[in-house]
Amino acid sequence: MRDRADFERYVEQRSARLLRTAYLLCRDWGTAEDLLQTALAKAWFAWRRVGENPDPYVYRILANTHATWWRRRWKGEVPTETLPEEAGRDPAADLGTRDEVRSVLAALPARQRAVLVLRYFADLPDAEIAEILGCSVATVRSQAARALAKLRVDPAARAALTSELR
Repeated sequence: MRDRADFERYVEQRSARLLRTAYLLCRDWGTAEDLLQTALAKAWFAWRRVGENPDPYVYRILANTHATWWRRRWKGEVPTETLPEEAGRDPAADLGTRDEVRSVLAALPARQRAVLVLRYFADLPDAEIAEILGCSVATVRSQAARALAKLRVDPAARAALTSELR
């Protein structure tokens, strides 16, 4: 049975990778941090029931929570007359192709983006992605094929992804 120390070890070891995955899903560091915190809180409540490999469970929470947030119409933004102070600098902004990959992924629908992120960034097999997203393996493959077909149209997008994902 899993305990608090086991959860703390998992968070210590996996939080950086989970944060990057959350960022690739929502394309904003602040929202990604909120998404990861929410996912880890949900995982904690079910931690004793999670099997030996908690990654699929936590990835599924990330994907489902992101989809739930994405479906909401109101994003919590309130227009103001004065701009707030600037957020902290994006630590990956200095790395050239990452910005290109982010913009390419941002152009994809949420489901296709989730499939590509889980397949190529998290390096998960199609069966595990299907389990995480709650769909069939065939759906994962078709979503990946459609996403990659969209990316093939844009040579700059193709170059950015092939250099970053390898």
